[in-house]
Amino acid sequence: MPIYEFKAKNHRHSCPTCRDGFESLLSHTEPPPSKCPDCGARVKKCISAPNVGASTSGFDDRAKSSGFHKLKKTGKGEYEKLY
Repeated sequence: MPIYEFKAKNHRHSCPTCRDGFESLLSHTEPPPSKCPDCGARVKKCISAPNVGASTSGFDDRAKSSGFHKLKKTGKGEYEKLY
């Protein structure tokens, strides 16, 4: 299930929760919230950047120590071995 971000439509009539934005875990069949769960102000869904980047869980270190290899694509049909 994706996590969606919501912010207040009108900052004057909002609380700190919806003014700063809050996240909601929704299935595709659930309707998005139209009001703040704390103050009841109207909210809108925001576009947020996906979380893409290096692993902070140590997965690369554990995979390397277990004997796995990581490849990076450098060109059409060409790969560079990272470890």
